[in-house]
Amino acid sequence: MTPHELFPIPNSAAALCWLMLMGAKPGSAWPRRIAVVAALLLAMTYAALIGTFIGQGQGDFQSLAGVQRLFEHPGLLLAGWVHYLVFDLLVGLWEREEAARIGLSRWLLLPCLFLTLMFGPIGWLVFLAMRQMKLLGHTATLADARTITL
Repeated sequence: MTPHELFPIPNSAAALCWLMLMGAKPGSAWPRRIAVVAALLLAMTYAALIGTFIGQGQGDFQSLAGVQRLFEHPGLLLAGWVHYLVFDLLVGLWEREEAARIGLSRWLLLPCLFLTLMFGPIGWLVFLAMRQMKLLGHTATLADARTITL
């Protein structure tokens, strides 16, 4: 199977997981199980892609031009994309579980999840800001606020 033929499979799997994370009732356990299994399968796909194509790229990680040359190879480009899919999905899963843990409204979580899906670190930053506001709103003292951990 070529990278072009393989592309829709991890893409569709991740999209379904994101829809599930956004649509499932907060606190339900099954979305976590499904997302973790999907992330594991995507991570194994990534490992297989890297194992198959790692020596075939002409670039390196020493410069932006070198990275660009690496990603000119369809197999390595797909590996890079799957890398994004896995990590963004895991961040989204953490956001959902953390929101349930601290009682953050689903309506505040949904934009964070969407931003994490589309723009990764921006969504995570927005979630952290929402999380911090929620936690500080329920914190009695500055000393309690210092105990907040990621």
